[in-house]
Amino acid sequence: MAENIQLPLPFNGVLLALMPADDIYERADQLLLEKLKEDRRIERKPAGIHPKELGEYFSMWANTVPDGGLIVLGIDNDGTPSGCLKISHKNLNRIEQTGPVYCSDARFESKRIPIKLQDGSQDFALLFRVLYRTDKVVKTNSGEAFIRIGESKKRLTEDEIRELQIDKRQVDFEREPIDLSYPEDFDTDLIRHFTKEVRANRGLSDNLTDEETLELRHLGKRDGRKFNPNTACALLFSKDPRIHFPGCKIRFMRFDGEFEGTGEQYNVVKDISIEGPVPKLIVEAERVLDSHIRDFTRLGKDGIFYTAPEYPKLAWYEAIVNACVHRSYGLRNMNIFIKMFDDHLVIESPGGFPPLVTPANIYDVHHPRNPYLMEAMFYLKFVKCAHEGTRRIRDTMQELNLPHPEFEQKESGNASVRVTLRNNIKQRKVWIDSDASAVVGEKIVKTLSQHERRAINYAAEHGKVNASQVQQLCGLSWKSAKKLLVGLANKNILEHIKRKDGRRDPYAHFILKSSGQTQ
Repeated sequence: MAENIQLPLPFNGVLLALMPADDIYERADQLLLEKLKEDRRIERKPAGIHPKELGEYFSMWANTVPDGGLIVLGIDNDGTPSGCLKISHKNLNRIEQTGPVYCSDARFESKRIPIKLQDGSQDFALLFRVLYRTDKVVKTNSGEAFIRIGESKKRLTEDEIRELQIDKRQVDFEREPIDLSYPEDFDTDLIRHFTKEVRANRGLSDNLTDEETLELRHLGKRDGRKFNPNTACALLFSKDPRIHFPGCKIRFMRFDGEFEGTGEQYNVVKDISIEGPVPKLIVEAERVLDSHIRDFTRLGKDGIFYTAPEYPKLAWYEAIVNACVHRSYGLRNMNIFIKMFDDHLVIESPGGFPPLVTPANIYDVHHPRNPYLMEAMFYLKFVKCAHEGTRRIRDTMQELNLPHPEFEQKESGNASVRVTLRNNIKQRKVWIDSDASAVVGEKIVKTLSQHERRAINYAAEHGKVNASQVQQLCGLSWKSAKKLLVGLANKNILEHIKRKDGRRDPYAHFILKSSGQTQ
């Protein structure tokens, strides 16, 4: 084969975008390096870069999940080959020693890739493969740490460095002592329930004290007759965790419409703050959300009506549990948010994905941020510790023919993880629940029966409802169904659409008064 003739790559643009960093490094040649653009895997720098600056990119990739990344010297940003021969031998040696000299904690390898310049001369590019470190935050030798955000390098603040150290277990945040008085500042009934479950599950002696059991589960230490609780213990069992973690609460917000407005367009119709230790946060959040999830009824192909919630409970409940268990409590002032819109539900928790976890592998990788907290929740029967929570969210949504959950990490300010569940009901403008005062008035809402609400929901979903449908929907007689609909019309909630001459109308039906529909 003639010299310098390269075979075309057997990759299209999609496959190039999906190639992991290790494959790029292994298969790297001039054609591949020219085709690739800067992204979450690769950074191009000029051959004359100062090694100290290059060390910042070593730190960046060493701290960027899940795989670190690559640095290419000698290929310009637009893919034009520029080569490394133009720099002196001394400077080239300094560049190749960047890791040991300027970022000694980085783990990397490098190689030279033969390239041909546009004038036909032979040259080479220098390729570094920097590996992600799971065990520590990698700083430059001057004490700075960086991370990759999108296509940019970001210098971490001291608080962000500590947060990443917690994630990588350099700092055992959960086992740090907490300045609370035991047992005065703790919910002893909840502790007693927990320790009883631990002893039963582990086959331990009933003679073990609560404090001995807590110590066995790494939730504090005994010092003689005194028990010193730690951070995990406070989050689980203290009467008011907000003393030390002001953001240890859930804020439920119900919005009118499909978007979150601001200023004069602010559209919150319900705003509830939920406080307490983590187990009680979950229980109360479950109660609140249960009262806001609506049931909608559809007529199946078999002619039978089927009623199902707009979101499966297992899906939103697991999302809440995950938010409480896997959030960053190092971000002490940040809350968990549950935001409910007409067409979607968002659960947002402080802190990014735990190390090694990404939206692409979230169903398969198990790496809890707070392992002692999560283990305790297992004994309290909130979690199964089998990395199946996200799978359960996905599978239960799929069972109701709803879109797969969306997992994403927000990077504005402090990182947060957002889980979005979407319903597939398009007509959400008119609905009846405890917040329906804008539609029918608060006093009337409280007087509606379950059958009346179901009939109204059906009218909202399908645009209209008739007596036969309510008969099947609620298991009533035709006469009772008709009476129910007429009653709602008398309450000025429904409008009776029928022939104006009073003669029997087989197409008569009822519509929501506020829907604006006409006969």
